[in-house]
Amino acid sequence: MKLITTLCLFFLIFNTQAQTNIHFTNPTAGEILKGNFNPSTYLPLIVLDDPNEIVKDIINEVSPQNLKSLLETMSGFHTRNTASDTLSTTEGIGAARNWALDEFQKISDENEGRLIPSFLQFDQLICGVSSHKNIVAVLPGTGTTYDECVLVEAHYDSRCGTQCNPDCEAHGMEDNGSGSALVLELARVLSKYSFDRSIIFMLTVGEEQGLVGAEAMSSWCKNNNIKLQAVFNNDIVGGVICGNTASPPGCPGEDLVDSTNVRIYSAGQDNSPNKQLARWTKLQHEEMVRPNSEQAHTINILTPEDRAGRGGDHIPFPPKGFNAIRFTSAFEHGDGNPAQENYTDRQHTSTDRLGLDTNGDGVFDLYYVDFNYLARNAWINGNALAMAASSPVAPTNIEMEEIPGGFRVSIDDPNDYGNYRIAIKDFDGNDWDQIIDTQDKVTDINGFNTGFYHISACTVDENGIESFFSKELFDNTTTSIREIDYKKTGIHLMQNRPNPFDDVTQIAVVVEKVIDYKQAEIIVRSLDGRKLKAYDIKLKPGINSILFEHVSHDFVQGIYTYSLVIDDLVFDTKKMIYAF
Repeated sequence: MKLITTLCLFFLIFNTQAQTNIHFTNPTAGEILKGNFNPSTYLPLIVLDDPNEIVKDIINEVSPQNLKSLLETMSGFHTRNTASDTLSTTEGIGAARNWALDEFQKISDENEGRLIPSFLQFDQLICGVSSHKNIVAVLPGTGTTYDECVLVEAHYDSRCGTQCNPDCEAHGMEDNGSGSALVLELARVLSKYSFDRSIIFMLTVGEEQGLVGAEAMSSWCKNNNIKLQAVFNNDIVGGVICGNTASPPGCPGEDLVDSTNVRIYSAGQDNSPNKQLARWTKLQHEEMVRPNSEQAHTINILTPEDRAGRGGDHIPFPPKGFNAIRFTSAFEHGDGNPAQENYTDRQHTSTDRLGLDTNGDGVFDLYYVDFNYLARNAWINGNALAMAASSPVAPTNIEMEEIPGGFRVSIDDPNDYGNYRIAIKDFDGNDWDQIIDTQDKVTDINGFNTGFYHISACTVDENGIESFFSKELFDNTTTSIREIDYKKTGIHLMQNRPNPFDDVTQIAVVVEKVIDYKQAEIIVRSLDGRKLKAYDIKLKPGINSILFEHVSHDFVQGIYTYSLVIDDLVFDTKKMIYAF
């Protein structure tokens, strides 16, 4: 059975019962997230809030040795399966979560009691167990936006091939001890600082049984009208070795190593608010972390929400109105499906350990987790958290007007920050192509080639920190009269991207105005005309897109066509290249 089918069945089985009784065992944590507190109560004796110093401290203080020590402790629990022992003090999920809560408490004790630990407990029957706990710690905001918050998370549960096996030795070091250690280490480093917004550090349970811990938190936030501004999920962020298998887009070959890149996944098409958060995170990294370290990673923003057929704890948040992204290592050791024949990789097996004892002396001398790589991923997260918790209020609205060869951008900023940045992105990519600095709320931008462009803007405070960027607006600009007849309809079939592609590609249709039609489809064909797949697509004003995934079809490398068909008439056809 294909992995994507297995996952669909597994999500169906484990999420048939609703979650109930979602609550913080320490009510103070919940009240802080609701904004029901006096922020001055949590001011430290010495206020440290300079963003530039915080970034340098993140780089200097995040410790590969601490990350290693945290992972060694987690490995010692034998398994962290959601259905494992909750009573033992040394093994199983219960021992692991009590240890993590104690770690948060130690950090709080070292920082004037300002970090508020708690379990987020909820009831749901999973693998025969009815009650479950996320581990949460809240660093209260102390500025004018103290009633808002940002979240960094990782799942702390582990598994072997069977989701409900409580006895299998499941150390889960890459998946996902690495992310859990990152969250704990960031809590240690950041808790001595003061931020305008509250920061939530969270370790979720039940990710391997259907993202249930993240679902509980996102539901609690939705039900309590929490002003959650950003979610940073870390899942499989410490390994650098390519396995024999890896979920597409995968990696190029077994035992190859990549310790310089990290992937960001997020929901929606290229102008979604989640992609905007990914771009903002990359901008903070490029402009604040990279100048302070020659070892900084390269961030790669991917098109799909997650690897083909896979999922993670960022997924429950966007449907409830919260922007979320996922960090994952450039290379993974396996596709998480050990039931397949001749599976030799570590992911979702008892071999997902910290390393290997090659000479039999009882000490690891070959490590599967790269602690320095994991630390650099912590830099990215820590910097994004600090800037998100400190950033100014975003523009309430922007408008764009087409002018010859460019656009006029108007920014609505009731706070009158006086400094702004305008991001420009053409249609062929997930990254911004240009950032323009301006002190004017109305700015003309010229010199564009003919084509479609996305425009968004942010405010900039006196410390040079950017707000989150506004929703992207889009339009096309021309250097001559639009003369192609089909373009006069206001409908544009765009070139797929990426192209060539090896796992998934986005096919988009831009609609400038409401049109009258009954049915619209994207039809993919081979060059000899065979119909491979048809997707229904809505032609609403704006950008409408579908994702074409190779894992759901049997076809070989080569050139294929895709057509926009409206009411049985072929509107436009383009070619794309599958190059796996």
